[in-house]
Amino acid sequence: MRLQDQVALITGAASGIGLEVARTFVREGARVAIADIDAAEASKSAAELSRGGGQAIALTMDVTREDEVEAGITRAAETWGRLDVLVCNAGIQVISPIEALSLADWQRVLAVHLDGAFLATRAALRHMYARRAGSIIYMGSVHSKEASVLKAPYVTAKHGLLGLTRVVAKEGARHGVRANLICPGFVRTPLVERQIPQQAAALGLSEEEVVRQVMLKDTVDGEFTTTRDVAEAALFFASFESAALTGQSLLVSHGWSMQ
Repeated sequence: MRLQDQVALITGAASGIGLEVARTFVREGARVAIADIDAAEASKSAAELSRGGGQAIALTMDVTREDEVEAGITRAAETWGRLDVLVCNAGIQVISPIEALSLADWQRVLAVHLDGAFLATRAALRHMYARRAGSIIYMGSVHSKEASVLKAPYVTAKHGLLGLTRVVAKEGARHGVRANLICPGFVRTPLVERQIPQQAAALGLSEEEVVRQVMLKDTVDGEFTTTRDVAEAALFFASFESAALTGQSLLVSHGWSMQ
């Protein structure tokens, strides 16, 4: 097992990509903390993993709240005596042209993606530096590399995660900590499902046209990226054993973006 006895904390892990990453890590022997703003769903997901023979706990965590992030990461580390992997996966989306975008929505998206990643990173690094080992994985997007209309705060935040990844990789190197960024294409999670009618209304397209002409148009095979695709990339980063792979970004997008 590639993560035997390691401890991982995943934010936004009660559903979607985060939950699939948690399942994959448990399958590979990790003990996993499911951190999510939805306490009931986090508990449900942790129970599912535990019933399957894994070790999982649920943490109620709003990643924009410093006290909740600090408490959650401390609890995970104290429960199992260490913290090896942090996956910053929590995210939200707002669809709007810039001229109609409220400051509150702009700030909300950046807070979840960037403030949340910063707070979780800072708390996790204290534990990782003490053991001189660790892997931090940020959930970026093809929008860490590209831009799309109607997504200004999301694109800005995902670009920001690329910068944070590189700084953490440089600062963490002498402490044995690696940092990398996964850049998925469109994954048919609830977050993406909500975008389809919103983009259809904003662009004057049918929902099917949004899927085919916006989300999948530039893929090589007309397919959505799956949660399993992304989880396998997270496993690859989490289990890589040396600093040969740090400060990097990996596109997992069926060719939607190629760099």
